[in-house]
Amino acid sequence: MRALVCEQYGPPSSLALKNITDPIAGAHDAVVAIRAAAINFPDLLIIENQYQVSIPVPFTPGSEFSGEVISVGSEVTNLKPGDLVMGGSFVGCIAEQICVKAASLKPIPAGLTLQQAAAFSVTYRTSYHSLVTIGELKANDWVVVLGAAGGVGTAAVDIATRLGAKVIAVASSDERLEVCKSLGAVTGINYTKENLKDRIKEITGSGADLIIDPVGGKLSEEAFRAIAWGGRFVVVGFADGEIPRIPLNLPLLKGGVIKGFEIRTVADHLPDEVAKGDLILAEMTMQGMVPHVSDVFSLDQAIEALEFVAARKSTGKVIICP
Repeated sequence: MRALVCEQYGPPSSLALKNITDPIAGAHDAVVAIRAAAINFPDLLIIENQYQVSIPVPFTPGSEFSGEVISVGSEVTNLKPGDLVMGGSFVGCIAEQICVKAASLKPIPAGLTLQQAAAFSVTYRTSYHSLVTIGELKANDWVVVLGAAGGVGTAAVDIATRLGAKVIAVASSDERLEVCKSLGAVTGINYTKENLKDRIKEITGSGADLIIDPVGGKLSEEAFRAIAWGGRFVVVGFADGEIPRIPLNLPLLKGGVIKGFEIRTVADHLPDEVAKGDLILAEMTMQGMVPHVSDVFSLDQAIEALEFVAARKSTGKVIICP
């Protein structure tokens, strides 16, 4: 099979598309022919060895996929060849096939295409739990979403709106903000033209009740300075590449709470909340919620697709279709 391979840490241009051995299912495994794989910003950090967890080379990047089961192990009873499924793996998804634990795979919810299914799990689960489980979202909250036109950002705008929040999208261009408004954002702030702190205060009056930050960098402190008293600031990631250092006198003066979200550790520590959230997301999907897939590339264009995400040209999820 063909797979994108990282043999040395570096930018997307250091990767190579290679022929590697087809995977074989162990007793509790399933081999899936990948029909769509989604790119997430952490994939770029992983290939550069800048992520919180280091993956030894060589490996294939990519963390979520959808596809068709082609073989199962001897102990697998819940799946059979031909089943359409969605799943995730920390790495290994930008390839023609993948072998994963059969128990980790889920049927594709009604209403989702294969491409949308590949784009769903990481960003929508991240967004839901950062908003609700960690961020304690309430109806009518003013919610500021930084990096609102990215994968996590568009999902956060979508979910928060459906849960009754008033969403302010923050992005780098008017075009990207229009995408966010189409997903339900009340308004947007183009941080390249406007002062983020001043505009949040101007729009909300009393400040933001909840801030979702998958970006980091200088905008984090600017946004926190516009938080309402007792507001919540949820750290989701550092797509900017710079980890912000917010002065601790700010949460003191604001009565604000800074909380962190990381999907692996939340699943470990709050399994019941994660299971509840999955049921709610499935219900929302049945009601018409689908990921915003903005761009689709072939496996031959996988390096180009990663560079596209690295350059922040996407306005939603980017998909690779082997």
